Amino acid sequence: MKVGLLYSRIRRDEKLLLSELRERDHEIEKIDVRKQRFNISEAPEAFDDLDIVVDRCLATSRSVYATKFVEAYDVPVVNGPDVAEVCADKVKNSLALVEAGVPTPNTDVAFTKDAALESIEEFGYPCVLKPVVGSWGRLMAKIDSRSAAEAILEHKETLGHYEHKIFYVQEFVDKPGRDIRVLAVDGDPIAAMVRSSDHWLTNAAKGAETDTFELDDRALELVEQASDAVGGGLLGIDLMEVGVSQTDTQDASGDEPREPEDYTVHEVNHTVEFKALNEVSDVDVPSEVVDWLETKAQQGSEVTA
Repeated sequence: MKVGLLYSRIRRDEKLLLSELRERDHEIEKIDVRKQRFNISEAPEAFDDLDIVVDRCLATSRSVYATKFVEAYDVPVVNGPDVAEVCADKVKNSLALVEAGVPTPNTDVAFTKDAALESIEEFGYPCVLKPVVGSWGRLMAKIDSRSAAEAILEHKETLGHYEHKIFYVQEFVDKPGRDIRVLAVDGDPIAAMVRSSDHWLTNAAKGAETDTFELDDRALELVEQASDAVGGGLLGIDLMEVGVSQTDTQDASGDEPREPEDYTVHEVNHTVEFKALNEVSDVDVPSEVVDWLETKAQQGSEVTA
């Protein structure tokens, strides 16, 4: 198998993936999107004879456009541009989840500061303001008062970029000090972990502690539904437990922790990082990912045969 890797920086995640591919004697074409030129009618030499391309671009814009070109060159790509567009934009992400019947936090989108303030007041305090495009928990705000809301909205309104004029206001979910990250391929979970923190943001990139998590039947159902909602692929699906407190999820007394009443899916990620998951899980995550890539490449060759 000859694998193309779209990238702008080789992080620990990409190194794990490359190492597994090399151990299996797969040929690798590393394609630095910062240097590569994409022609609208003729595929660059780097794409010759590729069986599959894996998108690992850091920047959302590069990811969406580069994968559009790869698709136009008739090379199978994961994840494809349609999936990238839905997952990279929180508005499209939320709409896709709702349309598929997947429980997700209630959200308003407003285009002016005054309209956004009305949404915030209606949700009540606290609520959450997020950028429509962004990752690693950056530029997210938990709003606890009207004065804080007014200040944050004014700052966003003066930042200049049009995306800051799209106010994505979301209900605050009182999660039990943690959320759940599931790495899945076409809705089939590879591994899952909890990310715990005293801070309201529980991203691993923000320093949250990580541990393994056993998915129950309801979580498995939602992972599959959320994956289907955005178009499938190699995805990171983030869930929060509903109806349990932080003490309910702890079992220091030796008792079994209380089960959640349900889950809510707050996000699906398309260029998912998995190094933290690989460190805490008994599963060899890169090996499982490459197993799936081999299957996808084989399916692609059967289609074009």
